[in-house]
Amino acid sequence: MMRLLLIATLMVLSLPPRACAWDYEGHRIVNQLAVHSLPTNFPAFVKTPAAVERIAFLSGEPDRWRNTRDVTLKHFNNPDHFLDLDLLPEYRLSAESLPRFRYDFAAQLAGQGPPNSDAPPKANGDPDHTKNLIGFLPWTIAEYQSKLRAAFSYLKTFQESGGTPQEIANAQENVVYLMGVMGHFVGDGGQPLHTTRHHNGWVGDNPKGYTTNHTFHQWVDGGYIARVKITADELRPVVRSAKELPVSKTNAFRCVVDWLVEQHRLVEPLYELDRDGKLSGRNTVKEGREFISGQIISGAQMLGDLWYSAWLYAENDSYLKGQLTRRNRAAE
Repeated sequence: MMRLLLIATLMVLSLPPRACAWDYEGHRIVNQLAVHSLPTNFPAFVKTPAAVERIAFLSGEPDRWRNTRDVTLKHFNNPDHFLDLDLLPEYRLSAESLPRFRYDFAAQLAGQGPPNSDAPPKANGDPDHTKNLIGFLPWTIAEYQSKLRAAFSYLKTFQESGGTPQEIANAQENVVYLMGVMGHFVGDGGQPLHTTRHHNGWVGDNPKGYTTNHTFHQWVDGGYIARVKITADELRPVVRSAKELPVSKTNAFRCVVDWLVEQHRLVEPLYELDRDGKLSGRNTVKEGREFISGQIISGAQMLGDLWYSAWLYAENDSYLKGQLTRRNRAAE
């Protein structure tokens, strides 16, 4: 028994850690392109040089949270960056049946039990208790979109119902913050390796000879982008204007899941490009460069659409409006 426990522990410790999505430069490009996609009727304060730079800087914030040794923050934050769609059948779930509420999904996972429910505890190899989780990425994106819509709601109310200049400025800062941080997670979704158990080298049966190298994710995220010098400037001309998403006015979850399913379909094509030497970076190959550029653009377009829809659907905060009305009357 002790020997089996030792073998199991070594197997766990040998698993590759969850890699980040696009390196900071890649995430900056996603956020920069998304801001560029916003139409002229979008609030102008978002497009000031200072706001654009802050939104770009905040694209790296959730990965900065991952750098901490604080296991409480790791436990909360790390699973928000991915969803292993190919593991859903092991829980007798599907992308089409996923509930829009995070904790309903967590309850479903608990009810079905994890695939390795009979495995020994992972006390040493899983200090933040996340290795058996398959991720919460679509809920994270939808929740941030709801937070952003709420921020636009109270900003509109402050602007239209007698908010002070300080209140309006603070509300605008909140909008910028939420846009920037939200962009990180949407950028994650545009990287297909954040939708699969094969997130850092192929695992299990491998008849097509895909790489099992645990540096693969890191290479896709940043090494390749730096080697072939993909930049925001070159991609801006092909980014379309942000558009209203066909989402419920109360939740964007289904649109996000459908988009992630599309990214998941690109997992094998990505591995094929690598296997066929089209992502080596030694000699820039058109197919590889276009694929990575296309995924950055996909994330930026989805992000711009989510931002734009949050603003369009934002309604006045009726409670705040009442409070401001009473305050302003008392001041007369």
